[in-house]
Amino acid sequence: MNRQTLVLTVVVLALIGATAALLGHAKSHQRLGEPGVRTRPMPNSKNLEILLPETTPGYTSEILTNSEKVLAVLPPDSSFRVRSYTAADGFFSQVSVVLMGSDRSSIHKPQICLTGQGWAIDNHFSDVEKIPLDRPVAYDLPVNKLIATKQFAGPDGQVQTARGLYVYWFVDADRCTANSWKWMTWWVPRDLLLNGILERWAYVSYFSACSPGQEAATYERMKKLIAATVPEFQLVPRVGK
Repeated sequence: MNRQTLVLTVVVLALIGATAALLGHAKSHQRLGEPGVRTRPMPNSKNLEILLPETTPGYTSEILTNSEKVLAVLPPDSSFRVRSYTAADGFFSQVSVVLMGSDRSSIHKPQICLTGQGWAIDNHFSDVEKIPLDRPVAYDLPVNKLIATKQFAGPDGQVQTARGLYVYWFVDADRCTANSWKWMTWWVPRDLLLNGILERWAYVSYFSACSPGQEAATYERMKKLIAATVPEFQLVPRVGK
């Protein structure tokens, strides 16, 4: 090993050691940030109850306890809520919010859940989009839209095909984004190092199924439901900030 290589190796090791020390110090002095969704304390628990709206014009709703049992495998300080919204004509959307605690692995890739339930994601039709909302101020909500396909046996035993639309994004106390890489690998460590705050990110998703050919119409209805419900539980953007 020549002198130049040795010096470079020492510098790299020093930088790695300094970074590890900084992260260790930040972690030992960290505090959790405020959620970007409405919550309230749960009795005798360190978890929070996420307050999705119970009533929305044109819809009935209910908490999906079976779906929430699936989320019970998340880190113990994770908080979550799953609620369904059903219109009179049968249109259905499942809304889920997962709120991390001190372990950001609470928020996993949606592809894991969808494929685990038998859905095959069609990347050709999936995209990042913006949904216009007018409350609490006019803004465009950035979302990921995934379209997936699933085959199943119908009542007559014949194979049928369903299409699933999965719309999701992430929100903390001050920001919402469709970019998981940005908040996981940049915003979280930056905020932790600079402010000693582990921002408490939430993963919000809406899912609806439809027949092939009905994807565009289903997405339009999902956008209207999102516009009606999101201002009732998401705190971002904050008026006056």
